Amino acid sequence: MPRRRGWTILVVPHGNTTPRSFELSERGLRALVGAAVGGVLAVITALVVLFSPLGTPGAWRVARENARLKADLATIDARLQVVLDTISSIERQDLRIRMLAGIEPDSAGEMAARELATGVAAGDDGKALPGTRNKPQRFASKPFLGRLGFGGARPDLDGMIRRVTELSASFRAVSDTLQRNVERMANTPSIMPTSGWLTGQFSRSRFHPILHTSRAHEGIDVVAPMGAPIVAPAAGRVISSGRERSYGLSVEIDHGNGIVTRYAHASRLMVTVGQRVTRGQVIAAVGNSGLSTGPHLHYEIHLRGKPVDPLTFVMPAGKITD
Repeated sequence: MPRRRGWTILVVPHGNTTPRSFELSERGLRALVGAAVGGVLAVITALVVLFSPLGTPGAWRVARENARLKADLATIDARLQVVLDTISSIERQDLRIRMLAGIEPDSAGEMAARELATGVAAGDDGKALPGTRNKPQRFASKPFLGRLGFGGARPDLDGMIRRVTELSASFRAVSDTLQRNVERMANTPSIMPTSGWLTGQFSRSRFHPILHTSRAHEGIDVVAPMGAPIVAPAAGRVISSGRERSYGLSVEIDHGNGIVTRYAHASRLMVTVGQRVTRGQVIAAVGNSGLSTGPHLHYEIHLRGKPVDPLTFVMPAGKITD
């Protein structure tokens, strides 16, 4: 029968104490070594947990705070994307309004919009600046803050604020231009002064029915009932109101921008010199005064001192609103 392997451990104490011996089988020795190794590993694990930053209460608080900040940044990211979409919508409206107002597009604003939307900064020549071409092409492709991190978010926020400021200035310029256009339209004689039938047109040469000579007819003739109202076709200031030799009772209005209108052969005048009138205000009544063959309005428009055809100023019916 084979002899089993074993080991004897001899313990020799200091002094005169008798040495002691222990006999261990192979199985027992393996068990003792395994227990020792397990104990060492347990001690090492305990030390790691005890002295690691993740194992402290403060570290857990920092982890929770980081998670909260991450959630807050996600919320801010979503809100900033809404702001960016709003700015894009305003830019489209700004371009549309500029087209309607006849104003050149805001080239500087377009460059800023491209920089904001593409993340590529442009120089004075419109070309991308060095080191800016590797940025994402659209904000929607990646989260606004998550893409840039804390250091990169501020430049884009500054860009958004700058673009909003530029749009505000652009809207003020458009508003001023539209206001001037409104005032110009209000002072442009674009409606007929009275209702009736057109019997005499603007002409450089016409046979005069009373004088029986050929002469220029510097306006148009509109036949209307005696006493029919004559209204100002645009806002302006009365510069003449009274009787003239051939025109009879007549009124002249200065509308600004070099435009003066005249209304002749009236039966009654209702405005005085220096008075300001508005479009549609009654200024006289149709009559037959002066060199006239019957009740009608003789209507003239002078542009920078030269007579022009009044019909070129009259807009189609239904196009004038006050």
